[in-house]
Amino acid sequence: MRVGILGGGQLARMLALAGHPLGIACSFLDPSPDACAGAVGDLIVDAYDAPDGLDRLAAASDVVTFEFESVPASSATRLSQRGASVRPPAESLAIAEDRLLEKRLFGELGIETPAFTTVDSQRDLDDTALPAVLKTRRLGYDGKGQRVLHTGDERDSAFEAMGGTPMIAEQLVEFDRELSIVGVRGRDGSVACYPLVENHHRDGILRVTHAPAPGLTAALEQLAERALRSLLERLEYVGVLALELFQVGDRLLANEIAPRVHNSGHWTIDGAETSQFENHLRAVCGLPLGSTALRAPSTMVNLVGGEPPLAELAAIEGAHIHLYGKSPRPGRKLGHVTISGGREWRRVADLADR
Repeated sequence: MRVGILGGGQLARMLALAGHPLGIACSFLDPSPDACAGAVGDLIVDAYDAPDGLDRLAAASDVVTFEFESVPASSATRLSQRGASVRPPAESLAIAEDRLLEKRLFGELGIETPAFTTVDSQRDLDDTALPAVLKTRRLGYDGKGQRVLHTGDERDSAFEAMGGTPMIAEQLVEFDRELSIVGVRGRDGSVACYPLVENHHRDGILRVTHAPAPGLTAALEQLAERALRSLLERLEYVGVLALELFQVGDRLLANEIAPRVHNSGHWTIDGAETSQFENHLRAVCGLPLGSTALRAPSTMVNLVGGEPPLAELAAIEGAHIHLYGKSPRPGRKLGHVTISGGREWRRVADLADR
């Protein structure tokens, strides 16, 4: 089986690594000749919307998927229209690319969200109650494309400062914690969900994930799973889907979806019976889904901007190290480390913050 992936970053790389034991080969389309997935599969260097690159990817693949939602939905649509098997469906990519469409989908399914309004001009923004989070409708990722507004002075001219494109203004929520749930739906309609996890961000970038979320109740887990299953069914989804949530007391407010393998699911490589990467490939290739059961409580720590000395990481008992082969750059995810059980994750986090 050959899988084509739109994108050649670390998610594509980990998909390819998960595919090797199954005899699944991966090809990637990415505009960067240095895309880190190129070390583990065939790299086609071209723009995500380049007809020649898309045709070459389709010709080299039995099924095409994507590693992140900044890939143009039009590329997935073009591949589908030309007979390629694209999974997840292009509609899920189009919805995830537009925060307003995403919010409307949540509303259609009865999934609660923070209150929001559309903002198409500075006048719209002037009428928005504060405090609020102003977000561009498109191209938001790792905290990009958003600004918190507390005062009228911060609101003045914010529309133009944010690019003057269509946006939404979302009520600033005083949440207890940030959670997410990752699930997978197969081509036969079967669904499996991983445990609800707790996430900690800094500067808009995920730093630490605890799996399962500490103090998790059955009612909260069921609420998250029902929301995720409704999204999977509504979209006739095939593959891994992540749902990011805010916990406010016993309520869960949906933040956004990610129609792909997700950073908060990286712990599954070492901490679950079947990783999210293997299950995504199983789903898109029409194979039975693997068990999502927890092997052991796990914590994942992202390595952002720089890599601690490998010898120091390797000396930590229970540390599972995953480096992506990327050059250091401020704010760039260079790898992650998963610790199964215990408190040794704090040592990893301290090394990552040095």
